[in-house]
Amino acid sequence: MAPRSFHVNQSLGSLLTDTIQNAKVLMVGAGGIGCELLKNLVLTGFGEIHIVDLDTIDLSNLNRQFLFGYEHIKKSKALVSRPALRRSPKTGAHCIWRR
Repeated sequence: MAPRSFHVNQSLGSLLTDTIQNAKVLMVGAGGIGCELLKNLVLTGFGEIHIVDLDTIDLSNLNRQFLFGYEHIKKSKALVSRPALRRSPKTGAHCIWRR
């Protein structure tokens, strides 16, 4: 099986793939839309993602925000999403969260 970067390179070309891998992205919000965007950024291969979300996870978030589980209730969305993003070895995930 070919690595994911091979398919991204085939779709976008080597110049754009290199640009994406060296890009730094600031993601504000890791909620409903943010979860989907974070997933897409990681799967596309963006090199460094900074996540800012001052909200905590609520029970009502679990049905639409797949990064979070029941054990994450009352925890920071930014801090909980970080380990999920780090599953991709080429992505550096940094979180900003303050109470």
